[in-house]
Amino acid sequence: MAPLLFFFFLLCNFIAQIESQTADQTVRTFIFRVDSHSKPSIFPTHYHWYTSEFADPPQILHVYDTVFHGFSATLSSDHVASISQHPSVLAVFEDRRRQLHTTRSPQFLGLRNQRGLWSESDYGSDVIVGVFDTGIWPERRSFSDKNLGPIPRRWKGVCETGVKFLATNCNKKLIGARFFIKGHEAAANAGGPMVAINGSVEFRSPRDADGHGTHTASTAAGRYAFQASMSGYASGIAKGVAPKSRLAVYKVCWKDSGCFDSDILAAFDAAVNDGVDVISISIGGGDGISSPYYLDPIAIGSYGAVSRGVFVSSSAGNDGPNGMSVTNLAPWLTTVGAGTIDRNFPAVVVLGDGRRLSGVSLYAGAPLKGKMYPLVYPGKSGMLSASLCMENSLDPRLVRGKIVICDRGNNPRVAKGMVVKKAGGVGMILANGISNGEGLVGDAHLLPAAAIGADEGDAVKAYVSSTKTASATIDFQGTVIGIKPAPVVASFSGRGPNGLNPEILKPDLIAPGVNILAAWTDAVGPTGLESDTRKTEFNILSGTSMACPHVSGAAALLKSAHPDWSPAAIRSAMMTTAGITNNQNKTMTDEATGTPSTTPYDLGAGHLNLDRAMDPGLVYDITGDDYVRFLCSVGYGPRVIQVITRSPPNCPAKRTSPGNLNYPSIAALFPTSTAGLSSKTFIRTVTNVGQPNAVYRPIIEAPKGVKVTVKPSKLVFTEAVNKRSYLVTVAVDGKNLVLGESGGVFGSLYWSDGRHAVRSPIVVTQMDPL
Repeated sequence: MAPLLFFFFLLCNFIAQIESQTADQTVRTFIFRVDSHSKPSIFPTHYHWYTSEFADPPQILHVYDTVFHGFSATLSSDHVASISQHPSVLAVFEDRRRQLHTTRSPQFLGLRNQRGLWSESDYGSDVIVGVFDTGIWPERRSFSDKNLGPIPRRWKGVCETGVKFLATNCNKKLIGARFFIKGHEAAANAGGPMVAINGSVEFRSPRDADGHGTHTASTAAGRYAFQASMSGYASGIAKGVAPKSRLAVYKVCWKDSGCFDSDILAAFDAAVNDGVDVISISIGGGDGISSPYYLDPIAIGSYGAVSRGVFVSSSAGNDGPNGMSVTNLAPWLTTVGAGTIDRNFPAVVVLGDGRRLSGVSLYAGAPLKGKMYPLVYPGKSGMLSASLCMENSLDPRLVRGKIVICDRGNNPRVAKGMVVKKAGGVGMILANGISNGEGLVGDAHLLPAAAIGADEGDAVKAYVSSTKTASATIDFQGTVIGIKPAPVVASFSGRGPNGLNPEILKPDLIAPGVNILAAWTDAVGPTGLESDTRKTEFNILSGTSMACPHVSGAAALLKSAHPDWSPAAIRSAMMTTAGITNNQNKTMTDEATGTPSTTPYDLGAGHLNLDRAMDPGLVYDITGDDYVRFLCSVGYGPRVIQVITRSPPNCPAKRTSPGNLNYPSIAALFPTSTAGLSSKTFIRTVTNVGQPNAVYRPIIEAPKGVKVTVKPSKLVFTEAVNKRSYLVTVAVDGKNLVLGESGGVFGSLYWSDGRHAVRSPIVVTQMDPL
């Protein structure tokens, strides 16, 4: 009996060990930052070291050696815990998934044929723009290389082949294409939710199955395409901001499954090695929370790029109009919010009582021709799913033959229309809620549909409640240009203050991001829905994803016109010349509220104005050492800073203020306990890039209740002296300081020589350290 018991004990113990090992062996992807100087000399390469000491070759996904030193690997938690103890490992973070931030705009930015920045920069010729997105549809006219010169000799990139993508798909315009999939596949193999790539709709190659990447690439640098339109809307000549710039595409995002940090970091490494001049990345955190810079691969990768002279443009996110919703906060990134342009696609909702409600639509099917249809609001029942027109939520008996009111939110706007259509509805009115306010974007709906603002939404619902015979029709009015006011800050555009370091104003500026026409994939219809079988060469999209490539293209033009300018100088030129008024010469308004209450938290330094950015007069330059001092000033230790900068930092003995980074904006933070008189002094240094002999004097527009003084009272530049520093003192009386709804008061500092007006926004707020 004893031997049997002993055997039973051994068996139980063995099973317990197996279960314990299984629990500890859950495999996930991690990114390891390794001190590259620690590599033992016996290993010929870092890869040999990593595979010998840290992980087996099949486990390693990417080895990073340019913008970042280290590797990513799929490992168990136990294995990761063991590696973390290694003295050469500076940081470990788990791979995360990011989301995409989803014609006439070049003219609206002040670009004109044969003169100004387009002419001075030869339309961005020979500047290389790298686009991190969903790939590209290379056959589009926007990517023609007709009349382009040879590929720049410094280019070291490749044209990777794959499913339906050949080496011949690259040309003198699209000079490089790569795809990064290992992080995705590792997450899918580990059983991650919604991660596996669907081979029936996606291409294992740089070819774009989603459309977003084709759209952003052609916005930044698309060639002239005549007779362009989206089903008749926005017809004209389509062109990118930098039509002669070369494109290099890095596919890091995959249809319906996001973009993984490990792949994004590998793309940064490749792009910098390949020789790009500009990186455009319309990607960010989808969770509304900004990670510290040392845990954010977009911040880390872009630091490595910027330190090598590459300009990086990023999107501010689409979680506005909520405060502190801006993403991509690192001060070396240029963070772009979205505004409207002076073009719209009106659709008027006509009610049975004769009222006409203004909306927008890109519906291109058979019109309703003024016929009135019964109007119904399924949300009257109190069921949230019915009010939102979610899948299978509508009763066909209630909606058949009628126009249906659907509330915006939760599911895609165009998907709501499909739900209505499947249930037998003849049309849809898409009503904004309070969170979207009056902000409208056009959609290529599959049934007659119009989007209306929150006020009109309330009006149409009240009408339905007031009568048993409610009816409506929709009048589609095509394309209208010359809209006033414009630009207007898009309601969805990510807003400040900066959630990591409020001393750095974010977003930096805004650019066109509403109803933008650009090239599109053949893989999906304009709505992106599986059931949409239409094909279109161009599509119209909205988002800070669309605003970001406008700034990327602008950076390419400025780089071409001024090859010696650093990324910080290029950003400064855009920020200090940005516009803060609309085409009615009035204060810009906010689409969310319709009121002229827009602040630097909403639009940063203002709206991109390329006519002025070419000749800014003065620029605020920032070196790598300046960024290191900034990281020291926010309390990061040497080991943490090295995760970002790759080399051990020398922090000054006395910590400086983060607000003294040489940024083209000034944010003065005072503690909430400030009751009496208090002041803060900032130092800034400007570089003269205009006429060598110039004298600049300050013009101060102090925020309400704030005293601003500047020393010296003038900046004198000569041929021998092109840099000057000055001090700005911001003084407040805590008792009498009245902050606005946004939590701040705002002003401006201009330096003027009579020809240039170099503007920096000033933000004053009371906020305790985060």
